[in-house]
Amino acid sequence: MGFDKYIRLAHGSGGVETSAILEKLIFSRVEESLKRVGNGVGIDFPDDAAAIPLPSGDYLIVTMDAYTVNPPFFPGGDIGVLAASGSINDVLMMGGKPLAMLDSVVVEEGFPMDDLSKILDSFIGVLRGEGVALIGGDFKVMPKGQLDRVIITTVGIGLARKPIIDVPRVGDKIIVSDYVGDHGAVILAYQLGGDVSMELLEKSRLRSDVKPLTRLMLPLVERYGDYIHAARDPTRGGLSMVLNDWAKVSSTVIVIDESSIPLRPEVASFAGMLGIDPLYLASEGVAVLSVDPSLADEVITYMHSLGFSNAKVVGEVRKSEKYSGYVIMRTVTGGFRILEPPRGDLVPRIC
Repeated sequence: MGFDKYIRLAHGSGGVETSAILEKLIFSRVEESLKRVGNGVGIDFPDDAAAIPLPSGDYLIVTMDAYTVNPPFFPGGDIGVLAASGSINDVLMMGGKPLAMLDSVVVEEGFPMDDLSKILDSFIGVLRGEGVALIGGDFKVMPKGQLDRVIITTVGIGLARKPIIDVPRVGDKIIVSDYVGDHGAVILAYQLGGDVSMELLEKSRLRSDVKPLTRLMLPLVERYGDYIHAARDPTRGGLSMVLNDWAKVSSTVIVIDESSIPLRPEVASFAGMLGIDPLYLASEGVAVLSVDPSLADEVITYMHSLGFSNAKVVGEVRKSEKYSGYVIMRTVTGGFRILEPPRGDLVPRIC
């Protein structure tokens, strides 16, 4: 019956519809003075997290996310790993060091106790490995049929000397740390089922890329923080949504080279078979950076030394009045096309 009267799955997909509904129902209704604390960052500048200024001059980084992934167990991880890693990464992308987390677990009556135990072991295991304290939370049970299995909501807390506020600058190089779209392809294959999807998983041994990016981002921020002008993990909406957000907020055009994007052939072919642009698929263990051009090659070399051997420069930020706010991709055939932000419900409950 239309966008304005009813909520659709697309409104939660992380694409154009999500941006529109957030603006309509939340951002437009909150006074500017209540969108942030002091000279920090909040919903006045929607990002992976918020930044609250402290008397010391540092910033408290706070992020919140709800995880509804279907299925809750998948090759490479489960909803517990995803919830812990996702919030850790959101703090990291704001230039923060993750310190603590709170969680809220809502589970359906009748959910297997062993499965819930595995999920929470995974969640706590990630926090333990990253040295992030679990300082509070909530636990509730919904009657059978009123919730699909389990939802985990997290609040991540960190500290930053200087937050990374996502405003790419003209001339910046766009860097991607690893293969994109792996997580989205795995979840999509499981949701679709069928012989073709299962064959993809079995033959390619494709796994979700979900992981914390602490060992990448903390050293990078420590060494090159002043030269990283934007950082984001391309979850819902994929690489395409990140770049379109950046082009819009910086009033620039971002030009990328399709042949430079790290993308597994099996992910590209699977997405192509379904008519989905693989750059719309989520990644849960990838960083996208906008870096000062004078240090881009050095940053790439350093990322390789940290174990991210697939890190590449995939494009650059340019000034353009005609194409301001657009992302343009140079295709493998030598032509150009506009990389539009994702629309509709491509992969529900991907994270």
